[in-house]
Amino acid sequence: MSVDLDLRRRLEQLLFDRHAPMPLKQAEWLLGFLRYPYALVRDLLTGELNLRAMGLVYTTLLSLVPLVAFAFAVLKGLGVHRDLEPLLFEFLRPIGERAGELTAQIMSFVEKVRGGVLGSVGLAFLLYTVITTIQKLEAAFNFAWHVERPRSLMRRISEYLSLMVIGPVFLVVAFGLLGAVAEHETMRWLTSHEPLGTIIRGLGYAGPYLFVTSVFTFFYVFIPNTRVRLRPALAGGVTAGVLWAMSGAIFTKIVAASTNMVAIYAGFAIFLAALIWIYLSWLILLIGAQLSFYVQNPRYLRAGQAPVRLTSRLRERLALTVMLHVARNFVSGAKPWRLRGLAEQLEVPGSALETVIEALEHAGLVTTTDEEEVLPARDLESIGMHDILTAVRDERQYETWLLWRARTEPVADSIADSVEAVIRERTSGMTLRELASGKS
Repeated sequence: MSVDLDLRRRLEQLLFDRHAPMPLKQAEWLLGFLRYPYALVRDLLTGELNLRAMGLVYTTLLSLVPLVAFAFAVLKGLGVHRDLEPLLFEFLRPIGERAGELTAQIMSFVEKVRGGVLGSVGLAFLLYTVITTIQKLEAAFNFAWHVERPRSLMRRISEYLSLMVIGPVFLVVAFGLLGAVAEHETMRWLTSHEPLGTIIRGLGYAGPYLFVTSVFTFFYVFIPNTRVRLRPALAGGVTAGVLWAMSGAIFTKIVAASTNMVAIYAGFAIFLAALIWIYLSWLILLIGAQLSFYVQNPRYLRAGQAPVRLTSRLRERLALTVMLHVARNFVSGAKPWRLRGLAEQLEVPGSALETVIEALEHAGLVTTTDEEEVLPARDLESIGMHDILTAVRDERQYETWLLWRARTEPVADSIADSVEAVIRERTSGMTLRELASGKS
């Protein structure tokens, strides 16, 4: 264990501690680039991403059939429901020759679900499993992005249902357009002329992987309950897409060569291969989400997923700043701040800012709506600066039941009381309205 810690310390010193400029700019650029794979490998070794990927495998097993059934029902209204089976087959293709058999079994289950075999209670349960899967995916993405608070209930219902309805339609339409373009006479003419033919065939081969990359990028922008810029999301999407393509090709060869596994597990071999492939797919998706977070927030490359601990001084400054932003928008009649907007504005992880917001809510200074808008909880004239400082110094949580029992030294009490007196004197009479109006 000590050897691992020492190696990790040496690597971090090499990658992150730069006290003098590098003699070669290329070497400095290379070290900066290596920070990202190092951070991703470190996060994988800690095990949290692996555990979340395993949890998603379990929920996927429960929700795969109802998810396909729901998509089938949506696409049937458009008359393109038969195009769903090839998409499912493409996802399961890496598990080997029996991917078609597994796809047929899943579609058979879907037929039974559509036929009303389960009844209303069963269908409600299956729909619940689909919602749970998306909710767990959001929780995993929020973990990667240091976001503590998930979407509100109303946002979950509206946005999740929108994704479930629009997603299958988008997939089928996109693949339909690709097929139509490939069969067009102009495309055939271009294909017959070199070097255009080689280029077009290469793009046709890479088309599905580019499509997967686009879907991953969309997930990284849409699912985390925070604002993700396009460039970091695209970096995560491209990386995850390349990893997914490479792992699919390697996994197919491994399954084809694993005759021992087929001999041992017999009929369960296809099920085991599907489990492993689903786990790898989720893990790759989470790796891309973690990378997109680091690209947007490179200062957290060294800390990784370690809990962000705010000093008392920073908590006080963040609390005053949050109250100032909230009050200014309230006075001017501007659109209220949202939690993720505040986190981005202050360049603080959502998980760290959430503790400050919760302290202010507990003190009755702000309130958070279902739309995650942060509003003043009472009149600005009645909110003093000392009230804000007190809210984040945990006095209400500890002093009444613990501090009065502590055997502190009189000299220490005198120093602490003098500091508190100075703070009260400095903030006496200062209200949040004055601060927001710029009068203080």
